[in-house]
Amino acid sequence: MYKLFSTIAVSFTCLVSAQNLGTSKINEIQVIGSHNSYKKAILPEVYAYLSKKDTLNLLPRIQYEHIRVPHQLDLGLRNLEIDVYADSKGGKYAHPKILDLVPTTQPFDPEGKMKKPGYKMIHITDIDYQTWYYTLEDCLKDLKKWSDAHPDHDPVFITLEPKDGKANAFGTEPEHYTPQLFDDLDAELQKYLGKGKIITPDDIRGSYKNLNQAILNNNWPTVQQSKGKFLFVLDNNSENRDLYIQGHPSLQGRMIFTNSAPGTPEAAVVFMNDPKDPSITDLVKKGYLIRTRADADTMEARKEDYSRFEQAKASGAQIITTDYYQPSKLFKILL
Repeated sequence: MYKLFSTIAVSFTCLVSAQNLGTSKINEIQVIGSHNSYKKAILPEVYAYLSKKDTLNLLPRIQYEHIRVPHQLDLGLRNLEIDVYADSKGGKYAHPKILDLVPTTQPFDPEGKMKKPGYKMIHITDIDYQTWYYTLEDCLKDLKKWSDAHPDHDPVFITLEPKDGKANAFGTEPEHYTPQLFDDLDAELQKYLGKGKIITPDDIRGSYKNLNQAILNNNWPTVQQSKGKFLFVLDNNSENRDLYIQGHPSLQGRMIFTNSAPGTPEAAVVFMNDPKDPSITDLVKKGYLIRTRADADTMEARKEDYSRFEQAKASGAQIITTDYYQPSKLFKILL
C-alpha cells in the first residue's frame, strides 16, 4: 500500500545533521505534513451519487481522508493545512445541499455549530463537507491543547487557505473576504492559540527594513527557539493575499505569512507545488521557506508511485505535504 512515512524533522544532509537540529534554523529542516488535514472521506452514499454525475471523472481527485489532527501530530507530522470559510452571520454552510438529494446515515453538525457566526472548516461547500472540525475555533483549541501537552514540540507549519469565490452549481456563494474579516481572522488565532505560540512576520523582520531583507539575511529563529510554536502561511497568491497585506506593509502586525513572490517586501514563504521545479534549491539557499507536494489528486497513490515524493525530498523544500502518511482505505492501487 502507498505510504509516505512522516518524521518530526527530516534533515537534508547538505544543510544540517540530526546532531545539531536544535541549533539549526527553521529553514534548515525538512518536515512532512498533511494536505487538507481536517478532511474526512466523502460518505459512501454521497460518493456513489456524485460518481454518476461525474462525467469528467474529477471526483477521484478528492477521494482521500485524514485521521484526527492531534493523532497526525502524534505521528510526527509538522505541517497542517486548513481551509477557512468566513461566516459572519452564521448558518451559511449549515445545510449542505447534497443532503436534499441523497439520504445519509450520518447526521451533519448534530450540535448546530455551523449555525453560529464564525469561521468554518470544510473542503468543498455542499459536496465535500465531512470534517473533523466544523469551526476554526474548535481546531485552534485542539491545537493549543495538544501543544500545551507537548511543550517541547518542534515548530508546526500551518497552511491556511481563505476560501471564497463564485457560487457553485447549487447556488451557494461563499462569503467574500474583506480587510475586516482578515483582521478578525488574526484576532481568532491570537485568542485561541495565544500570540506567544505563533511565529509572526514581525518576529522574523526584527530591525531589518522589510521581511524579505530579513529572510535574505537568514534571520529565521532556531528550532530550539521555536519549540512549542506554530507558523501560519496564507495559501493564496492573488486578491486575498493582496487584501491581507493591504495596510500592513511587509506584513507588519499580521499573524500570518503570505505566499509572496521572491524579492517582494513580504516574501518569506513560497509555494512551489511541483517538486521538479529547479528553482526550489536556489530559493532554499537564499533563505526562503518552500512548500511543495509529494502527491496530488490521489494520482501517485493509485499507482504506488513514489517518484514525486523522492523529488520533493531531494529538492530541499522544507515543507512537504501528502495525503498518504498512512495507506489509503478508499481505493485499490492501480498497477
